[in-house]
Amino acid sequence: MKYSYSDLAKMIDHSLLHPTMTDADLEAGCKLAAQYQVASVCIKPYAVKQAVELLSGSGVLVGCVIGFPHGNSTTESKRYETELACKDGANEIDMVINLGKALSGDWDYVEADVKAVCDEAHKHGAKVKVIFENDYLTNGGAGLSSDDFKRKLCEICERAGADWVKTSTGYGFVKQPDGSYNYKGATEHDLALMRASCSPKVQVKAAGGVRDLDGLIKVRDLGGSRCGATATAAMMDDYRKREAAGVTTTKAGEIGACGY
Repeated sequence: MKYSYSDLAKMIDHSLLHPTMTDADLEAGCKLAAQYQVASVCIKPYAVKQAVELLSGSGVLVGCVIGFPHGNSTTESKRYETELACKDGANEIDMVINLGKALSGDWDYVEADVKAVCDEAHKHGAKVKVIFENDYLTNGGAGLSSDDFKRKLCEICERAGADWVKTSTGYGFVKQPDGSYNYKGATEHDLALMRASCSPKVQVKAAGGVRDLDGLIKVRDLGGSRCGATATAAMMDDYRKREAAGVTTTKAGEIGACGY
């Protein structure tokens, strides 16, 4: 294989964000994360204390979402939510930008919003991933094309102190012509664009659309260092199967639409 088990497992932020997640689901998810030795679990604010206890000594970090999933909280709410999460033991923060303000071209607001969370998290030794929700940005905004809009966000987030820029929440459902709701999540185009739009000190995280081992490897090939996933067991079990069979190549698959 091109990458070791650890190379790929330590890319995964195991997602425990479903609206109906119970305490039993959280416990099972943390046990799975520890078993597969992923980078982190990505969880809701109220669950941080419990996850920290469950993962104590495992080497798996605890990440917490802020202003999730639509980024509409006030800046002070996001900052305080970050403070509470860090005090509860969160190592990483996944915050959502204020999409309405970004699409309005109020770049000063967007930057201040991100900076407030970054400053608070860094004060506690935590790192920050800033979520764009690219499914909502396909038409661009504020007089910019979609790609230029995402480039602008990358520049703003780096200046504000972000440690990662992130494609999606996994819950950015867009109404389709038939009335149904769907989303793409991470795409190869966006991952490459975001990687090229940041300096090496800012990492890139994919979320949504990565449903198997080949998709995870594609994220790595495109320069992503983290990937949100619910299919952790399937991905890493597949790795072990290929490793045992002596498989050294990957399929030429693409990142596809999938829940995260």
